[in-house]
Amino acid sequence: MVPNKLLENDLIEKKFFSNVGDVVEVQADETFPCDLILLSSCTIDGTCYVTTASLDGESNCKTHYAVRDTIELCTAESIDTLRAAIECEQPQPDLYKFVGRINIYSNSLEAVARSLGPENLLLKGATLKNTKKIYGVAVYTGMETKMALNYQGKSQKRSAVEKSINAFLIVYLFILLTKAAVCTTLKYVWQSTPYNDEPWYNQKTQKERETLKVDYVFTDKTGTLTENSMEFIECCIDGHKYKGVTQEADGLSQTDGPLPYFDKADKNREELFLRALCLCHTVEIKTNDAVDGATESAELTYMSSSPDEIALVKGAKKYGFTFVGIRNGHMRVENQRKEIEEYELLHTLNFDSVRRRMSVIVKTQSGDILLFCKGADSAVFPRVQNHEIELTKAHVERNAMDGYRTLCVAFKEIAPDDYEKINRQLIEAKMALQDREEKMEKVFDDIETNMNLIGATAVEDKLQDQAAETIEALHAAGLKVWVLTGDKMETAKSTCYACRLFQTSTELLELTTKTIEESERKEDRLHELLIEYRKKLLHEFPKSTRSLKKAWTEHQEYGLIIDGSTLSLILNSSQDSGSNNYKSIFLQICMKCTAVLCCRMAPLQKAQIVRMVKNLKGSPITLSIGDGANDVSMILESHVGIGIKGKEGRQAARNSDYSVPKFKHLKKLLLAHGHLYYVRIAHLVQYFFYKNLCFILPQFLYQFFCGFSQQPLYDAAYLTMYNICFTSLPILAYSLLEQHINIDTLTSDPRLYMKISGNAMLQLGPFLYWTFLAAFEGTVFFFGTYFLFQTSSLEENAKVYGNWTFGTIVFTVLVFTVTLKLALDTRFWTWINHFVIWGSLAFYVFFSFFWGGIIWPFLKQQRMYFVFAQMLSSVSTWLAIVLLIFISLFPEILLIVLKNVRRRSARRNLSCKKASDSLSTRPSVRPLLLRTFSDESNIL
Repeated sequence: MVPNKLLENDLIEKKFFSNVGDVVEVQADETFPCDLILLSSCTIDGTCYVTTASLDGESNCKTHYAVRDTIELCTAESIDTLRAAIECEQPQPDLYKFVGRINIYSNSLEAVARSLGPENLLLKGATLKNTKKIYGVAVYTGMETKMALNYQGKSQKRSAVEKSINAFLIVYLFILLTKAAVCTTLKYVWQSTPYNDEPWYNQKTQKERETLKVDYVFTDKTGTLTENSMEFIECCIDGHKYKGVTQEADGLSQTDGPLPYFDKADKNREELFLRALCLCHTVEIKTNDAVDGATESAELTYMSSSPDEIALVKGAKKYGFTFVGIRNGHMRVENQRKEIEEYELLHTLNFDSVRRRMSVIVKTQSGDILLFCKGADSAVFPRVQNHEIELTKAHVERNAMDGYRTLCVAFKEIAPDDYEKINRQLIEAKMALQDREEKMEKVFDDIETNMNLIGATAVEDKLQDQAAETIEALHAAGLKVWVLTGDKMETAKSTCYACRLFQTSTELLELTTKTIEESERKEDRLHELLIEYRKKLLHEFPKSTRSLKKAWTEHQEYGLIIDGSTLSLILNSSQDSGSNNYKSIFLQICMKCTAVLCCRMAPLQKAQIVRMVKNLKGSPITLSIGDGANDVSMILESHVGIGIKGKEGRQAARNSDYSVPKFKHLKKLLLAHGHLYYVRIAHLVQYFFYKNLCFILPQFLYQFFCGFSQQPLYDAAYLTMYNICFTSLPILAYSLLEQHINIDTLTSDPRLYMKISGNAMLQLGPFLYWTFLAAFEGTVFFFGTYFLFQTSSLEENAKVYGNWTFGTIVFTVLVFTVTLKLALDTRFWTWINHFVIWGSLAFYVFFSFFWGGIIWPFLKQQRMYFVFAQMLSSVSTWLAIVLLIFISLFPEILLIVLKNVRRRSARRNLSCKKASDSLSTRPSVRPLLLRTFSDESNIL
């Protein structure tokens, strides 16, 4: 990419960094090097189109506007004549807010002041699209840009297994130090007795003798749960439902099938509805190169910041009305008769999250002035005639049940005299420097009244394949799923219903701008809502966390919706006594909700949410998954970060711990591979400590019988080879291959994941079990052999065994016991497991014969010479070894038998329960009854 150019005086210099006040030229498909105020572009109206996928995850084009007094400054020479000063707010991370003012100085004495808003600000990291070049002035650079303020530094990640290992190491280090201290102290106590300090032997005359559980999942929406691809499904006109494909000649007026249940609306109302879809939007046109024989409309590419609008325009095009662009301020529509209709665009009343609707005011060729409005049903129904609502409302509710995104469409005619008044009010509100948003909102409310309802639309945001099934599986596994998105609340809520994050029976608790702004003091209203929601949830659910998941199936389910502005109030509330506990109350509410939706989130706020949950009591394990650069902060902040290789680049995948192609793979990654990995690594950790405690405890006990002289029980070769060769490969194969439960079973029954919840296998209980088991077996090894040696002779020739034979018997029982213990724990046998387990035992026997069967010239003392072979020549030794191995493993064998009995009993009870219980605990988002009724529709 060619570096962005900075204009200084009359020269264009190529630089990579810009300073505040520099005028920057950016060309098509380049990213903005800093936050810029748009001065001019190559278009006549001073607009440009950008994509902000790396900031908020939205890949659709957004329209930005130049300051109207600088629109004509389209060259470097004309820019050089500009004399202006910009005043703006201090840098802050909110991507959707900006307040500023530009004072333009001309030959006159007084400067011309123009207000600046987010529509004039081009953010660093965004990319210029469909515009050849623009000129802008830098206002925020370096670490003061909104992109930099939303960057979350990479934190060190430590898994629960690592933390458990550290705790276990401290315990065993304490045990080891205690053993050393005891042995050292008792050594000096022993030597303080007369004659005990003499050596036991004279070296000159001595003869040789014989080691992934997750609690919270944070996911992005756009590109992660959805394909970010909208499709027009159906519409309703005057209560009549239409669905399907039309015949091109008659559009909506004729269908390709009989309609036994539904009539059709009037032809004029159908055309009015389609014109509304073609006019009420902010869609822009990108014209491709013409192709011979193709019509004008076939070459159009639609662009918009909202994919819903593109879907609606394409839906109207499919039925004969085509939006073909804006020319000289006139919107052009091709009707069913292939005639071009032109409408002068007078005003656009943009969408916002409070109004939840948008409108346009247009003037027809005949001079009529019309207002077209579309928006959420709750925002449109109160502003239309009451008798028009009922039929359309039924269709809207049914579409919402089916998981579709619904919009209602209305219109009204405006008299010329009324329009003059409206126009004057709109201009005054747009020019206001103080309280501009409030004044514009008041004017919009006054205009959008007494409208006539035409109909409603249903658009499907295509979910990724098996996204809904994955969400349901995660819920069934006991995981809490939070959706963190920069999208609008209505859009995100519809997606959450479609992907079954929210069920039809879920009661939603809202902490949004709309609910907070009902009161003059936002913090007071926020505090009231927090207290109200907490009381409701504490009354509904039990206090016990253990019974909370069970309570979800027995009580009303609750979901929480919060937006970025409200979250900022919670995190940055004033420190007075009434509001300093906002955060704790908010977390209590979140803990009781089955699902949480956070919309209009800046990248830094996503990371703040993850950090807040990470610091909860109990330190829950968090996982974040996303596909865009705006998700990098939360991916880096969470314990486990997963990146999806999507349409928004590879930034998320590069900064993640794991990378997957689609969201659906999260199900197998967590429920199968995560479960198996955790079981393997937890068993590895416990087994590692277990086998070493078994190894060292007999050596410790031996000190009580050798005067605490640090005489080794085992030969030096055995000490070296124990962890390196004799016991290493079996546990390595186990930790790589073990599948105690089949992968298909793990994915089909998500409840199995709950068995490892809360780091279950590395808690105090399992740790004590393994420790006591090792202590029991180590004691059996030593004292079993010790009592065996009470017999004066073990060999048939009446020879007496020495200390090296004693240690070899203990070591032989030790190696066979810890290896057979792992064999008992193995549920998934492969040829590799057989090879390493039985091969390790065979190698030990072979090595012992080999090591003791040769006189090694480099050894000064041949203390193990022929010890192993001589030991195995005694039948009593064979019986003793087998008996000690059986006694050591008996508790484990008994426990396995009891578990199998309990498992069979549980399976019988479960099969009886399933036979008597046919109701699902989590109903589908599309109930059968609703789907049956929704199939009765007009086929277009």
